[in-house]
Amino acid sequence: MDKNTIIGFILMVAIVMGFTYFSQPSKEEIAERKTQDSIAQVEAQKQAQAKAQAQEAAKQAASAATQPDTTTLFGACKTGKGQIITLQNELVKVTLNTHGGVISSAELKGYKDQQKRNVMLLSPLSTNIDFTLAMKEENLHTKDYTFIPSQVSDSTVSLALTAKDGSSLIFHYVLLPHSYMVNLSIESHGLDRYIMPSIKTIGIDWQDTIRQQEKGYEFEARYSRLTYKDQEGDISHLSETKQENKDIDQSLDWIAFKNQYFSSVLIGYQEFSHVKLSSDPMPKGSGRLKYYHAEMETAFDPSGQQPTTMQMYLGPNQFQLLQKMNKLSLDKRDLKMERLVDLGWPLFRWINRYFTIYVFNWLTQLGFSMGIVLLLLTILLKVLVYPTTRKSYLSSAKMRVLKPKLDEIQKKYPNKEDSIKMQQEIMQTYSMYGVSPMSGCLPILIQSPIWIAMFNFVPNAIELRGQKFLWSNDLSTYDDVIHFSTNIPFIGDHISLFCVLFCASNLLYSWLNMKMQKDSMVGQQAASQMKMMQWMMMLMPIFFFFIFNSYSAGLNYYYWISLLGSAITMWYLKWRTDDKKLLAKLEENYEKNRNNPQKVKGLAARLEALQKQQEMQQKKYGKH
Repeated sequence: MDKNTIIGFILMVAIVMGFTYFSQPSKEEIAERKTQDSIAQVEAQKQAQAKAQAQEAAKQAASAATQPDTTTLFGACKTGKGQIITLQNELVKVTLNTHGGVISSAELKGYKDQQKRNVMLLSPLSTNIDFTLAMKEENLHTKDYTFIPSQVSDSTVSLALTAKDGSSLIFHYVLLPHSYMVNLSIESHGLDRYIMPSIKTIGIDWQDTIRQQEKGYEFEARYSRLTYKDQEGDISHLSETKQENKDIDQSLDWIAFKNQYFSSVLIGYQEFSHVKLSSDPMPKGSGRLKYYHAEMETAFDPSGQQPTTMQMYLGPNQFQLLQKMNKLSLDKRDLKMERLVDLGWPLFRWINRYFTIYVFNWLTQLGFSMGIVLLLLTILLKVLVYPTTRKSYLSSAKMRVLKPKLDEIQKKYPNKEDSIKMQQEIMQTYSMYGVSPMSGCLPILIQSPIWIAMFNFVPNAIELRGQKFLWSNDLSTYDDVIHFSTNIPFIGDHISLFCVLFCASNLLYSWLNMKMQKDSMVGQQAASQMKMMQWMMMLMPIFFFFIFNSYSAGLNYYYWISLLGSAITMWYLKWRTDDKKLLAKLEENYEKNRNNPQKVKGLAARLEALQKQQEMQQKKYGKH
């Protein structure tokens, strides 16, 4: 491995280690739109009917209810036991509690937790949502009152909070068909006379302690974060590793309480303002990951002429599914919710979004298991980068066969002060033989983004969750083939076999690379560099073991077969390369260029200029 290759490899490793620490319409579309329009008309009719019935129910309740607390406007609604209302489709089961009038739990039917039960995204024990209205005489907190339900079905419900004079606050909930999306509309009827004229907003206080859904606490916590989108389209998040409070100056479109594979997202269509966010990690072993808290305000019309509209997404972080949420948005805006799937920095996100995801989904649709999908994806990537890999190998092979000539040049310049002359002649020799040492470095820099892109893609691919392959029961978390009863420093309570294989393939690839490059390095400096390389290549797999032992089996499996593929490719290129024929080709290049005195360029030219400058300085000082 030449010096430039080492630099490229170290850059790649440094970036990876830095990451560890820190879309004429078609007939189908027209049909889909018509279906959505039909659904929307039906839902509008349901909401209109529900509104009328809710108002009638509110009036009847106001006239019939006793008045145990006559000092408050909604005193009668503080009595009574909360009722559980269930909205569900084939994907999700959402429950609402009439005491508070809000969603209290969300159960995802297609996903299992560690106990093989349906994933609970929200829970009555950990989730609190409170809407606040600033009244003239008191602040109204919906969490303190019991709403009256009406027009209850599997997909809709209206909840009314009615005052003693018949004024009311009504929540309309609609669970969209075949979706994880819930629509919420908040309306006022006659409350304007009780609210200060300057008050045009309703406050929202949302708290949740999200539970640990996966086996590996550290790995899941690393990808769990309170995320939000501002109206400029930027996606940001609070710290994943430490407690953080933040007051947001911009207006927001949505706020997401996200863990690794699932999210609860509150979307506001009158924007969220005066937002205060906080995120606090929970201790390992508590069964919880993070405590999230969001306080905000959104527009509210006390006169009832304009309802406050919101949506809540309660589902998986699946890239293409989240993209489809744009079609369900109330004003068809680009929600950019697919950004909840962290695909990395812009360059790596581009590779994953426009290549990896499409190839991954195509291979999945062919019916292959996830382990085979990752294998085929790795082979495809190796085929795509093979030309650059071959170029890198041939560059090293050319330098190897020219080594005897370079050794002769070194013998001509035994003194250190002649090092520039020696380097100039070496670079000129490379030029005359048609060899570019830098060509061995560039391919590595080209391949590095693919490695890093996969580092971001695999841990965020929910398709790997719960998928078995070989000895791993779940490719989305570590494969603890060996498990300890206690934690061992720097290792944890297990050893991942895929991680061990990854580190072993890393060692094999490094050994082959050093063996190939050993004879291409010139002089005594080469010997010292080789010793440094040997130590680096031996220690790197050990260092990787301590980092990747807690990472997902899918990621370690990918790196294992990727490095194994690189080692096989290197062996194949060495087997196919005839050093005698390669040297003969280089000699032909030399004969073509030997009569060309201008055949000095690139680094050789710069070294020549540096040498002349040095000679001029020596002459200048020599005169004095």
